[in-house]
Amino acid sequence: MPDRPIALDAYNDLAASYAARVDTKPHNAYYERPATLSLLPDVNGKRVLDAGCGPGVYSEWLLDRGATVVAVDASARMVELAKERTFGRATFHRADLAAPLSFLDTSTFDLVVAPLVMEYVRDWRATFREFHRLLTPCGHLVVSVTHPFFDFTYFQSELYFETELVVSEWRGFGGTPIRMPSYRRSLEETLNPFFDTGFRVERLLEPKPTKQFQDADPRHFEELSRQPCFLCIRAVKA
Repeated sequence: MPDRPIALDAYNDLAASYAARVDTKPHNAYYERPATLSLLPDVNGKRVLDAGCGPGVYSEWLLDRGATVVAVDASARMVELAKERTFGRATFHRADLAAPLSFLDTSTFDLVVAPLVMEYVRDWRATFREFHRLLTPCGHLVVSVTHPFFDFTYFQSELYFETELVVSEWRGFGGTPIRMPSYRRSLEETLNPFFDTGFRVERLLEPKPTKQFQDADPRHFEELSRQPCFLCIRAVKA
């Protein structure tokens, strides 16, 4: 990997506790994931790239519905956990999405799913060009990211139009708080990389929390019912 991914150490440290809680942590299980999954086309018989697979939650879901899955993540620990979760049914690689995915062949995937990972990549255009290369004609790209509005207000930025390196403290996965670096960007810089790299955006979702979220975390349910935290996007290779 040419440059060390900005969140690599954080995710290696977080991996075990993240994997232990990701199926029930409300922001993931009952908010982002249902919205992202609602944007996926039928995956039965399709070849799918799980880009930023983490501990393998999406890989498992895709495999259970008949997809052939190749998955990548920068964290070696996350890759190991994903392999354990999927019992060897997918092909896994340790790879940085900011670098070319040259080990993957052109036009071999019907779908690329990139859930909550693009926040750690500064140059989306380079990564999206790789996704475009890997997709078959009319293949889909589904991305979930932190909503630009949320990041702008949370980090109290004074430079909305800049792409900024920011750091937050994660306490929701138990254990020692984790300092998590990411890139904050404008709405323009969230959407234009799709258009600039040959994608047509088909649908946007600003998720609302589910009933399961309300039961698990009433305080954040009220907050997320008033303002968004994530943004989910489905695009097609034009």
